[in-house]
Amino acid sequence: MTGMTSSARPFLNRRLAEFGTTIFAEMSALAMSTGSINLGQGFPDTDGPEEIREAAVRALRDGRGNQYPPGPGIPELRTAIAAHQERRYGLSYDPDTEVLVTAGATEAIAATLLALLEPGDEVIAFEPYYDSYAACIAMAGGTRVPVTLRPHEGSFRLDLDELRDAVTDKTRLLLINTPHNPTGTVLTREELTEIARLAVERDLLVVTDEVYEHLVFDDAEHLPPATFPGMRERTVTIGSSGKTFSFTGWKVGWVTAPPALVSAVRSAKQFLTYVSAGPFQYAVAEALALPDAYFDAFRADMLAKRDVLAAGLMDAGFEVFRPQGTYFITTDIRPLGESDGFAFCRALPERAGVVAIPNAVFYDHREAGAPFVRFAFCKQTEVLQEAAKRLKAAW
Repeated sequence: MTGMTSSARPFLNRRLAEFGTTIFAEMSALAMSTGSINLGQGFPDTDGPEEIREAAVRALRDGRGNQYPPGPGIPELRTAIAAHQERRYGLSYDPDTEVLVTAGATEAIAATLLALLEPGDEVIAFEPYYDSYAACIAMAGGTRVPVTLRPHEGSFRLDLDELRDAVTDKTRLLLINTPHNPTGTVLTREELTEIARLAVERDLLVVTDEVYEHLVFDDAEHLPPATFPGMRERTVTIGSSGKTFSFTGWKVGWVTAPPALVSAVRSAKQFLTYVSAGPFQYAVAEALALPDAYFDAFRADMLAKRDVLAAGLMDAGFEVFRPQGTYFITTDIRPLGESDGFAFCRALPERAGVVAIPNAVFYDHREAGAPFVRFAFCKQTEVLQEAAKRLKAAW
């Protein structure tokens, strides 16, 4: 015998056995093999600001970041992150003790959950949730407790009573994502006030994923949970440069939190990547200092693209939940005579030459997400227009 052991025990750790290959990898491969327009995975098809790309080139040429950067991140970037939080939200963080640079928000989530959870701890997360949440909770030995966002008057909303009822003596933390992927919901001041009250009352930690903080539309407002009474000292806030500056491959994210929480997260993070993205850290430090005009133009561009794709999807017969944030649109496929999002998305490339993601992958309660499908609109306008044309022609 060669190549295999005789052990009956599976190779993959049982905590990860349920996850397998991500739906993003499957659908992106399907897009490649069929030549379809990929509106599945959330990455732009154009790069961000030229001056920021040049800042990375300059750092490379100057030899800044080509060797291991400091474990917590370069001082320039930590200072820029703290300045961004202060300028935008009035949140004051010490760059030396309350900011940690990570390999994207993905590592920030992983390191935070690995650091803060013990086996058996319960984590409440809003369902549907980004797939890495479930995997990271599992790796940490925690138990995920989903609270489902449900369709209501054109958007997905949180039931605060259901949230309160989900808290038990085993609940360690609340894992919050606002603006919310995949539904596009932005939590309101009233909702966040109640979440803060619950966290303080039950002495819960709060981990908040805010990677889409600069993509809020219409009359929505991004309100960091850490700004609410009693929340700063218990909240780990996670941010990222990838979504805001359209350089998703650079993988530069961060954590802001009180010193004891940052120290805990750093203890886990140092044994994951240790450090990453050295030269890109210098570029992101410059990006965070861009004037408000950049952020305003970025938001306006994405808003226009949202409206192009939303109109096209409605014209093709989908029910559209117009997002208040992120760069994703959730649709209901039942008006098309369909009800199984997995089957729909696997057939869609051949049928229409377009790739999307079935929302059910983001649910524990798969049946609750079965008829919903997510499309990304962070693409060039002509690409979105062509996708809409193909979808309409397919029905």
